[in-house]
Amino acid sequence: MNRELSVERHIEAPVATVWTTMIDRFDDWFCPRPWRAATREIEWRPGGRSLVVMHGPNGEEMPNEGIILDFQPERRFVFTDAFTGDWQPSGPFLVGLFAIVEDGAGTRFTATARHWTDEALEQHRAMGFEGGWGAMADQLKTLAEGGTL
Repeated sequence: MNRELSVERHIEAPVATVWTTMIDRFDDWFCPRPWRAATREIEWRPGGRSLVVMHGPNGEEMPNEGIILDFQPERRFVFTDAFTGDWQPSGPFLVGLFAIVEDGAGTRFTATARHWTDEALEQHRAMGFEGGWGAMADQLKTLAEGGTL
Protein backbone atom coordinates (compact mmCIF):
# COMPACT_ATOMS: atom_id res chain seq x y z
CA MET A 1 0.00 0.00 0.00
CA ASN A 2 1.30 3.46 -0.91
CA ARG A 3 1.44 5.67 2.16
CA GLU A 4 3.50 8.43 0.55
CA LEU A 5 3.14 12.15 0.26
CA SER A 6 5.62 13.91 -2.00
CA VAL A 7 6.63 17.26 -3.50
CA GLU A 8 9.03 17.93 -6.37
CA ARG A 9 10.83 21.00 -7.64
CA HIS A 10 13.10 21.69 -10.60
CA ILE A 11 16.02 23.78 -9.38
CA GLU A 12 18.10 25.82 -11.81
CA ALA A 13 21.41 24.82 -10.25
CA PRO A 14 23.77 21.86 -10.58
CA VAL A 15 23.43 18.84 -8.28
CA ALA A 16 26.59 19.77 -6.33
CA THR A 17 25.21 23.23 -5.54
CA VAL A 18 21.83 21.88 -4.47
CA TRP A 19 23.48 19.25 -2.28
CA THR A 20 25.74 21.79 -0.59
CA THR A 21 22.71 23.99 0.07
CA MET A 22 20.74 21.03 1.45
CA ILE A 23 23.46 20.13 3.95
CA ASP A 24 25.25 23.39 4.77
CA ARG A 25 22.13 25.57 4.91
CA PHE A 26 19.74 22.97 6.32
CA ASP A 27 18.29 25.30 8.97
CA ASP A 28 17.56 27.96 6.34
CA TRP A 29 15.29 25.82 4.15
CA PHE A 30 14.03 22.88 6.21
CA CYS A 31 11.19 24.63 8.03
CA PRO A 32 8.49 26.69 6.25
CA ARG A 33 8.54 30.34 7.29
CA PRO A 34 7.51 32.01 9.54
CA TRP A 35 8.68 28.96 11.49
CA ARG A 36 12.42 28.39 11.72
CA ALA A 37 14.60 25.34 12.29
CA ALA A 38 17.44 25.11 14.78
CA THR A 39 19.72 22.10 14.43
CA ARG A 40 20.86 20.87 17.79
CA GLU A 41 22.63 17.86 16.28
CA ILE A 42 22.80 16.11 12.93
CA GLU A 43 25.32 13.35 12.32
CA TRP A 44 25.32 13.15 8.51
CA ARG A 45 25.88 9.39 8.30
CA PRO A 46 23.76 6.22 8.40
CA GLY A 47 22.83 5.63 12.02
CA GLY A 48 23.56 9.23 12.96
CA ARG A 49 21.39 11.09 15.44
CA SER A 50 19.25 14.01 14.33
CA LEU A 51 17.70 16.59 16.61
CA VAL A 52 16.13 19.63 14.99
CA VAL A 53 13.83 21.97 16.91
CA MET A 54 11.26 23.94 14.93
CA HIS A 55 10.40 27.31 16.45
CA GLY A 56 7.05 28.96 15.73
CA PRO A 57 6.32 32.67 15.42
CA ASN A 58 4.45 32.65 18.76
CA GLY A 59 7.17 30.91 20.78
CA GLU A 60 6.12 27.35 19.93
CA GLU A 61 8.80 24.67 20.01
CA MET A 62 8.48 21.37 18.19
CA PRO A 63 11.45 19.02 18.67
CA ASN A 64 12.04 16.51 15.89
CA GLU A 65 14.37 13.74 16.96
CA GLY A 66 15.33 10.78 14.86
CA ILE A 67 17.98 8.80 13.08
CA ILE A 68 19.63 9.23 9.68
CA LEU A 69 18.99 5.95 7.85
CA ASP A 70 20.83 6.61 4.59
CA PHE A 71 23.27 9.29 3.48
CA GLN A 72 24.55 9.33 -0.10
CA PRO A 73 26.32 12.60 -0.94
CA GLU A 74 24.90 14.43 -3.93
CA ARG A 75 22.08 11.89 -4.12
CA ARG A 76 19.89 11.62 -1.00
CA PHE A 77 19.48 11.41 2.71
CA VAL A 78 16.80 9.47 4.55
CA PHE A 79 15.68 9.87 8.15
CA THR A 80 13.03 8.53 10.49
CA ASP A 81 11.46 9.46 13.79
CA ALA A 82 10.87 5.76 14.59
CA PHE A 83 14.05 5.82 16.68
CA THR A 84 15.92 8.36 18.74
CA GLY A 85 19.60 8.31 19.68
CA ASP A 86 21.20 4.95 20.41
CA TRP A 87 18.33 3.22 18.54
CA GLN A 88 15.71 3.82 21.17
CA PRO A 89 12.21 3.08 19.79
CA SER A 90 9.98 6.11 19.43
CA GLY A 91 6.43 6.75 18.29
CA PRO A 92 6.94 6.46 14.54
CA PHE A 93 5.24 8.95 12.24
CA LEU A 94 7.29 8.87 9.05
CA VAL A 95 10.35 8.08 7.03
CA GLY A 96 11.55 11.18 5.16
CA LEU A 97 13.49 11.00 1.91
CA PHE A 98 15.16 14.03 0.34
CA ALA A 99 16.59 13.11 -3.06
CA ILE A 100 18.20 15.00 -5.93
CA VAL A 101 19.03 13.95 -9.49
CA GLU A 102 20.36 15.75 -12.53
CA ASP A 103 17.47 17.18 -14.55
CA GLY A 104 18.57 18.77 -17.81
CA ALA A 105 20.63 21.81 -16.96
CA GLY A 106 19.45 21.72 -13.35
CA THR A 107 18.40 19.41 -10.56
CA ARG A 108 15.17 17.63 -9.64
CA PHE A 109 14.52 17.73 -5.87
CA THR A 110 12.00 15.28 -4.43
CA ALA A 111 10.89 15.27 -0.81
CA THR A 112 8.87 12.22 0.21
CA ALA A 113 7.22 11.30 3.49
CA ARG A 114 6.41 7.60 3.92
CA HIS A 115 4.04 6.80 6.74
CA TRP A 116 3.61 3.69 8.87
CA THR A 117 -0.19 3.84 8.89
CA ASP A 118 -3.07 5.26 6.88
CA GLU A 119 -3.97 7.33 9.93
CA ALA A 120 -0.51 8.92 10.08
CA LEU A 121 -0.67 9.72 6.35
CA GLU A 122 -4.06 11.39 6.73
CA GLN A 123 -2.89 13.26 9.83
CA HIS A 124 0.12 14.59 7.92
CA ARG A 125 -2.06 15.59 4.98
CA ALA A 126 -4.48 17.39 7.33
CA MET A 127 -1.55 19.17 9.02
CA GLY A 128 -0.86 20.81 5.66
CA PHE A 129 1.81 18.56 4.15
CA GLU A 130 1.49 19.97 0.65
CA GLY A 131 1.72 23.60 1.72
CA GLY A 132 4.40 23.04 4.37
CA TRP A 133 6.68 20.72 2.45
CA GLY A 134 6.00 22.73 -0.72
CA ALA A 135 7.18 25.90 1.05
CA MET A 136 10.25 24.02 2.29
CA ALA A 137 11.04 22.90 -1.29
CA ASP A 138 10.53 26.45 -2.57
CA GLN A 139 12.94 27.77 0.08
CA LEU A 140 15.58 25.25 -0.95
CA LYS A 141 15.06 26.19 -4.60
CA THR A 142 15.45 29.90 -3.85
CA LEU A 143 18.66 29.40 -1.84
CA ALA A 144 20.25 26.95 -4.29
CA GLU A 145 19.52 29.31 -7.18
CA GLY A 146 21.37 32.09 -5.33
CA GLY A 147 18.40 33.96 -3.92
CA THR A 148 17.65 35.09 -0.40
CA LEU A 149 14.71 34.34 1.86
